[in-house]
Amino acid sequence: MRNFLFAAILAAVAFVFGVVPGAIAAEVLITKAEADRPAPPDLGALGTRGLTRGPRIEQVSPDPGKGAKSPFPLEIKFTAHNDTTVDPGSVKVTYLKSPSVDLTPRLKTHITAAGIDLGDAEVPPGTHMIRIDVRDSQGRNGTSIIKFSVLP
Repeated sequence: MRNFLFAAILAAVAFVFGVVPGAIAAEVLITKAEADRPAPPDLGALGTRGLTRGPRIEQVSPDPGKGAKSPFPLEIKFTAHNDTTVDPGSVKVTYLKSPSVDLTPRLKTHITAAGIDLGDAEVPPGTHMIRIDVRDSQGRNGTSIIKFSVLP
């Protein structure tokens, strides 16, 4: 009887404060203050030309052609070429603002050789551009700028 009463009280408190047992909060990828920074002066050329192909970076989610509601799943796929693998420790993720913001520490636990998989990214409304740099096991670099829009 005591355990039941304790569980009922705990459930009532959780309900009042909007806490759902087992729920996972979205992770802040970009803060409002960072999103409010001015755009970078010029992106210029990426400088990705070379004799051999570095890793490919593909934006899977959110769909670049559609707006997303925050939080949303952020999924980036890495594809290595010529029997190599992507070095997860080489991945650098930069929010393109002035000054730029290094997002790598926020994504560290979500980066693997296969890509970036963040289930619930919290991002303020607006259009955002992120540069991703990776290196494969033979030292070849891959760079891509991903762009997505977040709806209000």
